[in-house]
Amino acid sequence: MSPRRLLPLAAALLVSACATMPDADTRVAVPLFRDPVHDGAADPSITRDPATGEWVMFYTNRRGDLTSADPKDVSWVHGTAIGVARSANGADWRYTGTATIPAECTGATLWAPEVMRFGDKWHMWLTVVPGVFRDWNAPRSIVHLTSTDLASWTCGETLQLGSDRVIDADVVQLPDGRYRMFFNDERQNKAIRQADSTDLVNWTLGETLVDTPGEGPVVWQWRGHWWMISDAWRGLLVMRSDDEGRTWQRQDGYLLGTPGTAATDRSLGHHPDVVVAGGRAWLFHFVQQDGEAEMAGNPQWGRRSVIQLVELVEQDGRLTVTREPPLRADVEAAFTAR
Repeated sequence: MSPRRLLPLAAALLVSACATMPDADTRVAVPLFRDPVHDGAADPSITRDPATGEWVMFYTNRRGDLTSADPKDVSWVHGTAIGVARSANGADWRYTGTATIPAECTGATLWAPEVMRFGDKWHMWLTVVPGVFRDWNAPRSIVHLTSTDLASWTCGETLQLGSDRVIDADVVQLPDGRYRMFFNDERQNKAIRQADSTDLVNWTLGETLVDTPGEGPVVWQWRGHWWMISDAWRGLLVMRSDDEGRTWQRQDGYLLGTPGTAATDRSLGHHPDVVVAGGRAWLFHFVQQDGEAEMAGNPQWGRRSVIQLVELVEQDGRLTVTREPPLRADVEAAFTAR
């Protein structure tokens, strides 16, 4: 995109963001973040950079502004880079470009970054599609990369997970020191599966945890339980474990399964990440723009997507959420706490 095109788009998005900010002095903006280049931010993964104290968001940089005569053409979700944004307080995010991902071990299409720090390195598990496709019929794999500074990334291995259609990795460390990966296997009705490793390189396949379709699982520990949230395309599915991830119980219903009422939030919540900060759990997710007024003049406006933020509430072993944006003071206090 040329600078002449980028500047008007960035200005338009800034006006839109300001226009949809509810109670600007008290609550975080809606949307929380828009990609200023292609307006298609999705699949967020948030971590903290100890060198600067800032929070860093890696996200799939969908080409939401790409139009085509064929409504079934999905090339706009291919040819995607990984966008990067930074924030000092969790409430205000600035775009800082795209991640430097080596082409020799990845491909033309990069999806769903999962960024975690283990030991003295940052690890990224990245979904890779080898090309730009007009349909969904292409192989997909998960590639492991490492970094010491969150800026430059070094190629690792392509994971062997028993399928040529695996996406959306999430990795946690178990109490015994092993690592567990949760991912989506599209060959098994898009089921969420798990694999274990002792070295973050070699993985042994485990059981299938959720046999209903779902994407983007995120797993974390909070308030005495292990939790998993995944994107079920009718809202976000919640599962809870009370035995350190050995068995899981499904919570009835879905989070963010009803469109919101604020501009830019009038669709379902998708592909989450969760950050526990200040003792509270914050749910980042993306929302497609297919419920917005712009659809009347541009039927492909729904390809665009934005990042939103809400707070999770736990009571009696259940998670709930409202679509009201959290208080800015609460977010800033939580995300700046040391």
